[in-house]
Amino acid sequence: MELDKGHALASMWTGNSNKGETASQRLRLSLRTVLNASHGCYGDFMWRIIRPDAVAVLEDEMAKKSLARYFAVMQNEKPAKFQIAKKLPADFREDDSTEKLWQKHEALTEGFYRFEKALDAKEKTLESLPSPEKSYLDLKIEIAKRILKKCHFCVRRCGVDRLEGKLGFCGCGANITVSSIFEHMGEEPELVPSGTIFTMGCTMRCKHCQNWTISQWVERGEVYTPERLAEEVEALRRSGCRNANLVGGEPTPWLKHWLETFKHVNVNISVVWNSNTYYSPETAKLLAGFADVYLLDFKYGPGNCAEKIS
Repeated sequence: MELDKGHALASMWTGNSNKGETASQRLRLSLRTVLNASHGCYGDFMWRIIRPDAVAVLEDEMAKKSLARYFAVMQNEKPAKFQIAKKLPADFREDDSTEKLWQKHEALTEGFYRFEKALDAKEKTLESLPSPEKSYLDLKIEIAKRILKKCHFCVRRCGVDRLEGKLGFCGCGANITVSSIFEHMGEEPELVPSGTIFTMGCTMRCKHCQNWTISQWVERGEVYTPERLAEEVEALRRSGCRNANLVGGEPTPWLKHWLETFKHVNVNISVVWNSNTYYSPETAKLLAGFADVYLLDFKYGPGNCAEKIS
């Protein structure tokens, strides 16, 4: 049976929905309906009409040069970094000291970039390599678990035990909580259509925040398991999204959960780390070899301005 495209559009704007659906669920479902209509062709037509600059940027020489690898991942010509991290063997034990784990991580990070270079040069293929018992991504997850035990993903270093559900400044607990997931047409042209996942909580309290209800937990959000969130990421890619855009609120408090999520993702998709950049050096190290694109906020001039409004 052919999909009624007119109804898909109408329901998106008029709010026709099943009883009990939230507004964000209606939006997500409607956008997916539009994007998947006629096996994606109608969705492709729609975003090209809405955002012609997102088409034109693919031929922009400066964009192609500065984001060469991102464009290659988008077109499935190269593997995303998390896919490479899953194939890089890591020799560690859960009873290793944290200091020892960081030493192993530092060495493997150097190895990661050599491995990535070989894959990009077609000297190796991911498909030809066995999946290790423990990987570079697994090592990141283990370290992130320990950070969560005495939380210092951001520079506030609250030190609370979030594994036990305790809350620090950001209000984030043990389980990743999501506000909305949808195909975003309003991002930078290089990213559109962007598979945005808005998580709850933030490491700042900006007076001018455009997502205040998300960042400050005015909304309740919905708890996700990493496995379920991985399915959402895969669905975004199948619907034509160029990337998985991790945003909020702020993704930093949920880094451990994002690493776990992408362990279960089985499609090739770039990870966009859409952040206020207020994260710790440890977080920066864990992001290396995971994030494909850093979309970072530069909000202020002098430091006293930041102190006043954030």
